[in-house]
Amino acid sequence: MSFVTVSGLDKGYQVARGVLPVLRGLDLSVDKGEMLAIVGASGVGKSTLLHVLGGLDRYDAGTIRLGDVDLGGLDADALVAFRNRAVGFVFQFHHLLPEFTAQENAEMPMRIAGLGAVERRARAETLLRRVGLGDRLTHRPGMLSGGEQQRVAVARALAMHPSVLLADEPTGDLDEHTASELHGLLREMHRERGLTSIIATHNLRLAGACDRVLRLEEGRLAAA
Repeated sequence: MSFVTVSGLDKGYQVARGVLPVLRGLDLSVDKGEMLAIVGASGVGKSTLLHVLGGLDRYDAGTIRLGDVDLGGLDADALVAFRNRAVGFVFQFHHLLPEFTAQENAEMPMRIAGLGAVERRARAETLLRRVGLGDRLTHRPGMLSGGEQQRVAVARALAMHPSVLLADEPTGDLDEHTASELHGLLREMHRERGLTSIIATHNLRLAGACDRVLRLEEGRLAAA
């Protein structure tokens, strides 16, 4: 059963000479529980696609449904609340807050959602231990390796028990060995938590470990 449904999606950006189209009539269907990889050249629009799928950016035309929610029908406040509750993001650059510890960073979505301190701490600690950082709870990002920082980002992305995980080149800033370990962790968490995951990556070997691979080219998706 399809959980992510996209139809006729258009997205462009205003430039000096008009509008630069990025996504053009894009269609996509992702089954519940599926792990989908999206590949394509740099600058082709993979990040743009993930941003509009997750409600980080508005689109120009078309429809996006996540489960029974039509993103286009949500106002700004409702979109923020839905995104924080239902969508987990992992980016190429972890975007951790440097002044906070690993545990405090993992707690951030729960803090935004208004969860109590006891529940936040317990949930963040459980997640960080699960991703192999049980001995790094009080370390700030500057004290962690690149791979460890991304593991904190994975824990943060899963803190609100999202239905959908969106990962934008999550291993792009890591060496090959660390990238392979992180991708393995994403697959494990995907299975354990019953996620529907969409991963944009330029690494074809890692993409091949997903359930399905699509290529983004000229604003549309096709089988890779």
